[in-house]
Amino acid sequence: MNTKSVLTLDDVNAILDAAQQEAQANSWAVTVAVADDGGHLLGLRRLDGAPPFSAEVATEKARNAAIGRKETQVFEDMINNGRTAFVTAPLKALLAGGVPVLVNGQVAGSVGISGVKPDQDVQVAKAGVAAIG
Repeated sequence: MNTKSVLTLDDVNAILDAAQQEAQANSWAVTVAVADDGGHLLGLRRLDGAPPFSAEVATEKARNAAIGRKETQVFEDMINNGRTAFVTAPLKALLAGGVPVLVNGQVAGSVGISGVKPDQDVQVAKAGVAAIG
């Protein structure tokens, strides 16, 4: 039988805290979502000034990174590079800003960020992931 790593509540809080610190250091109003390996929401933090819709977008980015097993930038790039049929996939928010949390090469969860430019969303997400690993 295989075993797998999972995110604990302490991990989720560390990710949320680190992502918030990165966003605030840059004066970015974002929402941070953390999901488990199945894309189910474990934690959400909408910073002051982040638009309400960013909560849903960040959650979907986290979900897509978890179930897609890769950064959501890959999905956005596929669409932008001509594979437009991918927009019909049963996923929302196929945009940069979702990053998987890898433990020993396996997805243990993911982080989704929404609220600023795509590369800034990714920067905040990666700061969150770095907090635990």
